[in-house]
Amino acid sequence: MFVEKCVIQCQKPHNKVFSRLPNNRAAAVIWKCFLYCNGLMDHIYVCQNMTTCSTWYKTPTHFSGTLDAFVKITRHEGLRSLWSGLPPTLVMAVPATVIYFTCYDQLRDFLRYGMGYQGTHVPLIAGGLARLGAVTVISPLELVRTKMQSRQLSYSELRVCIRSAVAQNGWLSLWRGWGPTVLRDVPFSALYWFNYELVKAELCDRYRRPQASFAVSFTAGAVSGAIAAVMTLPFDVVKTHRQIQLGEMDTLGAPLKKPSSTWHIMKNIWSEVGYRGLFAGLSPRVIKVAPACAVMISTYEFGKAFFHKRNEEQRQRGA
Repeated sequence: MFVEKCVIQCQKPHNKVFSRLPNNRAAAVIWKCFLYCNGLMDHIYVCQNMTTCSTWYKTPTHFSGTLDAFVKITRHEGLRSLWSGLPPTLVMAVPATVIYFTCYDQLRDFLRYGMGYQGTHVPLIAGGLARLGAVTVISPLELVRTKMQSRQLSYSELRVCIRSAVAQNGWLSLWRGWGPTVLRDVPFSALYWFNYELVKAELCDRYRRPQASFAVSFTAGAVSGAIAAVMTLPFDVVKTHRQIQLGEMDTLGAPLKKPSSTWHIMKNIWSEVGYRGLFAGLSPRVIKVAPACAVMISTYEFGKAFFHKRNEEQRQRGA
């Protein structure tokens, strides 16, 4: 599971460019806090004054397209900037992916072989529950990551900061933002695994393969990822607004107020922009999510098949 998470970093420059294109940028600026998406994780970027902002934010450049963005970002900020934000991304992405994939496989097998359920609803249930568990376990790290991104803190200072936040707002404050994340990620995962298993089975039957090949897994992952991305986009838009709101309260010293509910934010977007507002950024999201899902699941399936074959060979030699 660590392997596919590393393989997905091949898309890091691709996602960096998409996040900076005007039509793709989810950085809806409110005050001096905005959301930056790098393809694997959402980051709250804090700019308390113009001297602490990154060069690309202080001097935004107009990009005419993807290739133009690649060239200008590399020229003005260096090649390494295409992989900026990777360490904090991996801090949350790696454990989240390990928990997620492990839980899905275990839940799916338990429902099929332990409980005797064989319907197409099994991947739907297993995928949703697996993502719910992963989000719940990893959610407290969101506060830690937000504090780290707001300013440079030593580990001892970070520990004091977290203790202070818990003392003021209680332990549940560690799960602030859990609701919008669940509303986006759980339906996405349920739909993703449901469609993935269906498409994979259909392709295996069509090409008469007993097991899914790398190409079959890649295709099924891309198709199912695109479908899930489209159907859950409104929740992704709401989560973006919610994260920016929480970033203001947590890192910019804004007056502490009760965050707007998911449905309240959705209703406001609908009244101000219409249904188009809930589907803002549809094309960039599909372009980003579909290949990411394809690479992730195909490398995961390949890794499972590789180690299963290796274990079988070792078992036969031992016998």
